[in-house]
Amino acid sequence: MIEPPEIREQAARQGAHRIVDAEEFQALLMGVLSPAYGYALRLTRNRSDAEDLVQDAALNACRSRHTFEAGTNFKAWFFHILTRCLWAGHRRAQRRPSTVDFEDVPDLYLYTQSTQHGYQVAGEDPARALIDQLGTERVVQALERLPEEFAIVCTLYFMEDFAYQEIADVLDVPVGTVRSRLHRGRRMLQKSLWDVAREAGIVKGPAPEDAR
Repeated sequence: MIEPPEIREQAARQGAHRIVDAEEFQALLMGVLSPAYGYALRLTRNRSDAEDLVQDAALNACRSRHTFEAGTNFKAWFFHILTRCLWAGHRRAQRRPSTVDFEDVPDLYLYTQSTQHGYQVAGEDPARALIDQLGTERVVQALERLPEEFAIVCTLYFMEDFAYQEIADVLDVPVGTVRSRLHRGRRMLQKSLWDVAREAGIVKGPAPEDAR
């Protein structure tokens, strides 16, 4: 018997989207819980809230297991769920008011200075190269001072090594929006990281006017 076209199309779609079994899903989930907790902790700044957030995201992920396509980026898929839980405000600590002046932050003077100290290789993002050399704790403190929409993008990019498209998938926004927020966030981070870079010997003296 010849199947109607719509039935054949549905079967083809189901074949292309393989759902992982429970055991495979559990292994994938266990592999991302540690970085997910670090991400949640950096954004909530509270261990209990971070644990609750990851637990809620894990439960939501288990309920939505059928939506994950085998062979795709599980970490990005799970971080998308985790970020949605964060935005929903579930058991979330209030963020502190920003203490950084975010008005018209100028060009990335600090990052260009870092290239003169050997912190960048050809084709590498100078901001990422510099941040990789600075202490994680101080970088996290600087990230915490950013407004949430910029803190999330910068955390995913600098701390979790997500690519632009992966961040766009996590946040459900266009890649152009990711680029814009990351560009703005990099400029903001420069202000907070200047003293850290000075202690590391990357720059000297107070930040010049065009880096404030």
